[in-house]
Amino acid sequence: MRVLARLHIDPYIAAILCTVGIAAMFPAGGEANRILHHAGTVAITLLFFFYGARLSTAEALRGLRHWRLHTAISSVTFVVFPMLGIGCSLFLDDPLSTGVVFLCVLPSTVQSSITLTSIAGGNEAGAICSASLSNLVGVVLTPLMAAALISVKGGFSLGSIGDITVRLLLPFLLGQIAQRWIGDQVRARRKTLSLYDRGVILLVVYTAFSQGVVSGVWDETATPELGLLALVTAGLLAVALGAAGLLSRLVRFDDADRIAVLFCGSQKSLASGLPMATVLFTEASVSTAVLPLMLYHQLQLLVCSWLAQRYAKRQVRDRAHEAAEVSA
Repeated sequence: MRVLARLHIDPYIAAILCTVGIAAMFPAGGEANRILHHAGTVAITLLFFFYGARLSTAEALRGLRHWRLHTAISSVTFVVFPMLGIGCSLFLDDPLSTGVVFLCVLPSTVQSSITLTSIAGGNEAGAICSASLSNLVGVVLTPLMAAALISVKGGFSLGSIGDITVRLLLPFLLGQIAQRWIGDQVRARRKTLSLYDRGVILLVVYTAFSQGVVSGVWDETATPELGLLALVTAGLLAVALGAAGLLSRLVRFDDADRIAVLFCGSQKSLASGLPMATVLFTEASVSTAVLPLMLYHQLQLLVCSWLAQRYAKRQVRDRAHEAAEVSA
């Protein structure tokens, strides 16, 4: 951990990369993969139950009063991004193009969006409400948009909407109902549940990439395609950040709201995306379909963490300058 901190490497990103490496060298096939798949199904169901139990519906409803901020963030997440995804997918072949479109219809992150907004000195309360609202809406909207935009591509079935309802939406709603009794306890154990969230993602990553290795899907993805995918995801993040910044200026938000739009609008949720992908895509295609999400998630953390630090340093300079003017 200390070595990773000195190298400025996020330990979670390192864990994901190590999991991918382990899956490449020691893939789980046959019966072992089926056991892991069923274990992942149970873990994901519990994951979405805890999502519902720990997200305060009351806070989200109170935050709806700042409707201009939430509309701007939702517009970037669910309007600008899908349009960009369709355009970017034209440069890639299936199933990577399918993965790019799937990436672009995902909701924003919760923890990263709020943390980055807080570090940068933005509207943290607005970020909490918008990120929570994005995930509440995304549970329903993401599968519907995926069905509309990529149903003609291989590996996706409209019948999986029923699986989404049973395995993701229903546990989430049950969690919201149970929040009345267990919400405080769940939120008090946020750090423990965060470890569970990340553990589930590592399990999904290992299972998905093992399936890809066993089925030979990685042999079909050439190095030039991976390089092109990296360029596409980098361009996607750059345009998304630019669009979020431009939109916030057009609406004439103050600096705090602009920061919230920038970070909540540009983030895409790995925590929601990987579990959804296991439901939406076949076992043979899921490992390749989530590859754009994996690349984008790492890139968004690196770039947006750097941006947040720059905003924070700028605010320190501004406060020091204002203090000097007052003393003068």
